Amino acid sequence: MRKRVLFVDDESKILDGIRRMMHAERERWDMEFAIGGQAALRACEAGSFDVVVSDMRMPGMDGATLLGLIRDRYPETARIVLSGYSETELSLRAIPVAQRFLAKPCSASELQSTIEQVCALQELLNKPAVRGVVGSVGQLPSLSRTYTSLEKALTDPEVSMNEVAGIIEEDVGMSAKVLQLVNSAFFGLGRSVTSVPNAAAYLGLDTIKNLALGSEVFRIFVPDKRISQSVCESIQKCANRAAAIASGLPVDPKLREVAVVAALLHDAGSLVLASKMPDEFCAAHSIAAERGCKVYEAEEELLGTSHAEIGAYLLGLWGLRHQAVEAIAHHHRPTRVAHSDFDCTVAVYVASLLAGKLEADPTRAKGLEIEEPERVCLEKLGILSQFPAFYEGICIEA
Repeated sequence: MRKRVLFVDDESKILDGIRRMMHAERERWDMEFAIGGQAALRACEAGSFDVVVSDMRMPGMDGATLLGLIRDRYPETARIVLSGYSETELSLRAIPVAQRFLAKPCSASELQSTIEQVCALQELLNKPAVRGVVGSVGQLPSLSRTYTSLEKALTDPEVSMNEVAGIIEEDVGMSAKVLQLVNSAFFGLGRSVTSVPNAAAYLGLDTIKNLALGSEVFRIFVPDKRISQSVCESIQKCANRAAAIASGLPVDPKLREVAVVAALLHDAGSLVLASKMPDEFCAAHSIAAERGCKVYEAEEELLGTSHAEIGAYLLGLWGLRHQAVEAIAHHHRPTRVAHSDFDCTVAVYVASLLAGKLEADPTRAKGLEIEEPERVCLEKLGILSQFPAFYEGICIEA
């Protein structure tokens, strides 16, 4: 099915430039161009779009306001914002409503690949099977008062590190988790961090928020009493290992924190199933053990989807950055989307794969064993020759 893409800017010359730049895509996409936010809303009312790409700085209705309205009225529409390097403060307002940010000027190839990636993720997370599983969970658990206070504070561009630290310090459990994470191997500090204000100063506001979200996931989704507590402990240990590994992979430094957080939360969907759908969780693990297949393959057979998509969908609802959501959704099947470089999705796939191998062979006595499906996937990603070096480079706290 042809994708429908709406481009929005307040300058007709810029829209003409985008039209020329995207000319090669006219056989695959139906593209419309709207001058300003009001015209964009009228276009959306006349017909749905798969993607809206909006300029940030526009008179009357800026990009953040427009995309917020589109999010509320047309939640299945993917939202991309274009912003200049001097528009940092404006861009902060778009964080809750935009799924991708592109800096102007943007190349045709970058714009084209970004649109394709957000479309692929929207299609994946809007599958009836994913919505059905999440819907069967019932009302989603509420995030803690500490987390919601933290999220509110971080929308204020004037908020200080001390204010953020004060919010975290009110919650003993979250404070302990943040300190545990900042002192674990994947941040590679040469000294121990013993105070929340110091942790906040080192990590930065965005990372603190995401690590706090990780703490929330493990607090809320406790496995059903029929499932051994060791299951949750194993998932958390694997999550920490994957995050440690992701921090050392050759991902763009600007995306390093996103990759680490995505790796930390990549199996959140497993906790959802263990907590809210224990029968299906146990059945999938039994099928995997009997047939020698992967657990996610058994989940797909039983549910029509897997813990990867379920976790991504939930975390997306809770406001995790779109690139992290995408990496979590595809962490078992990264070749579902195109990759031009070692991006977050590739990093989380590699980190998850290596974390699993460490769990199976903690002392690495058996050496590196690559199964044929893994070999095929690594080859398609163009990193098969690098994979042994990633394995040899693992140095993680047990």
